[in-house]
Amino acid sequence: MSDSSTDARRGPTVRVLGLGGSLKPGSTSLSALRVALEGAGAGGAQTEVIEIGKLELPFYMPQSEDEAPEAARLLAQRVYAADALIWSSPLYHGSISGSFKNAVDWLQVLGDRNPPYLATKVVGLIAAAGGTQGLQAINTMEFIVRALRGWAVPLVVPVARAWEAFDRDGGVRDDAVAEALRGLGTEVARAARQAVRSGTCDYADDPRPGVDGHREPALSFGPLPGPGDSEGG
Repeated sequence: MSDSSTDARRGPTVRVLGLGGSLKPGSTSLSALRVALEGAGAGGAQTEVIEIGKLELPFYMPQSEDEAPEAARLLAQRVYAADALIWSSPLYHGSISGSFKNAVDWLQVLGDRNPPYLATKVVGLIAAAGGTQGLQAINTMEFIVRALRGWAVPLVVPVARAWEAFDRDGGVRDDAVAEALRGLGTEVARAARQAVRSGTCDYADDPRPGVDGHREPALSFGPLPGPGDSEGG
């Protein structure tokens, strides 16, 4: 649930939860997520982060929320309490990481809530790639968001050659990447306030893949996919 406080200029204060990273120490996808959350904070949101590497989730198995393991229930509760989300995954072999997929699979336990799953939540998407194929992971996450009834922000950030964009301490070295990530965070906060205020947002009526064969292209800050593939972090 969102905070009841308001900003006279912006509207209701919203909670933006970041979910991402990997099992790798010094995860670049986690570094990217933190920069995006800075943008959300600058946009007036309350922010927090859930690190994939610290969740200690068992492999997903279909069960009700009451039957789910405690770690999965806590994850689902924190996600449900947020007004908006920012997801950040490394690119592994043309898709998101297994640990990230396992975490979002556990959100299935939110199916009995009202509203269910991620309904009315705005979700921003980030991928960290070792090469230039970050949009592959973005596309996967977008399909998951839509399956969980969330609203994916079409402005996405696939960070190419992420090992160059961040230093070993997680600091961002590329000004263009920093600007893109913070811009995404700010937009997520704006759209979340719109959704909290009116029950809908600018992205609520985007065409759904598979409905009529039409799908709006993602608006990417990163380079288009090129030849080759390698792992992000």
